[in-house]
Amino acid sequence: MTEGLCPFFKDAFVLKPPKMSSLTIKMIMLVIATVCGVYICSVCLKQISNQTKSSIEVIGRPGIICETNNLNYPYLHYPQPETFSRAECAGNPVRFFVIITMQRSGSGWFETLLNSHVNVSSNGEIFSVMDRRDNVSSIIRTLDKVYNLDWFNSASKNECSAAVGLKWMLNQGLMDYPEEIVEYFNRRGVSAVFLFRRNLLRRLISVLANSFDRHAKILNGTHKSHVHSLEEAETLSKYKPLINSTSLLSSLKETEFTMAQALTYFNSTRHITLYYEDLIKNRTKLADVQDFLGIPHMNLTSRQVKIHKGHLREHIKNWIDVNKTLNGTAYEKFLQLDY
Repeated sequence: MTEGLCPFFKDAFVLKPPKMSSLTIKMIMLVIATVCGVYICSVCLKQISNQTKSSIEVIGRPGIICETNNLNYPYLHYPQPETFSRAECAGNPVRFFVIITMQRSGSGWFETLLNSHVNVSSNGEIFSVMDRRDNVSSIIRTLDKVYNLDWFNSASKNECSAAVGLKWMLNQGLMDYPEEIVEYFNRRGVSAVFLFRRNLLRRLISVLANSFDRHAKILNGTHKSHVHSLEEAETLSKYKPLINSTSLLSSLKETEFTMAQALTYFNSTRHITLYYEDLIKNRTKLADVQDFLGIPHMNLTSRQVKIHKGHLREHIKNWIDVNKTLNGTAYEKFLQLDY
């Protein structure tokens, strides 16, 4: 075997025992054996590498590629609105998206960021109106109107919009017809942006405070879910909700389960998963979002001001009970995490 693989060594040396010591001969033979061994190993490794490469199969659905330069069919669309003409922009492609989220998860702030982009129209909580989600047929009709660019509100851009979508809460019909909606998203080429919150305790505080203000209307008799000044934020943050410590653990678990269920239901769609805290701490994440939507990079801005800042003890009326309930559990980290 060695002779076959290393023919170039056959006549390389003329061994004359009378003139060479046995030690020299042994050293020469050792060098020959080493070189041949290395050559044999390299051949074997190359063959193994080729076999491994040929056995790896890339599995994926055609066209579902997140990179901006490869947003191929069916994720490029050329809508033909019934209510207006796209004129010179008729040949410009449009991407369809949906923000899948939960109340008080930063989605209002996130949507204002998207809408600050000149090429993006995100149309808000369209399905907060019951009639639009009565059944799957009404849901499909509403979605068709949005993605056909025939939906008009303050977020609507001009005929040259490059990305069009909406914000959809999990409790607004989305989880009632998951199979039909997934089929629609995949058929129409709708990309999903999941936006959740890591600190579910802070989310709960925001939910309770917002629910209280719906009736109390602290800001001069007006309810505001989002504010644009530090003064308004400080006023709203003065209310400290009383959290039911008895049902707190089960409530947090239920929220986690709902989030996981949504990710499972819509896993077959083209999607990206974001967390509010990550967007706050690392604004480069917004560049990832723009890449995902296939739109030019811009500096995204929002006028919204965060309401509940600082340590949670400043925002929970029965802080001692809540602290005691969560200490030693998987949710203990929520007591210290910011945002």
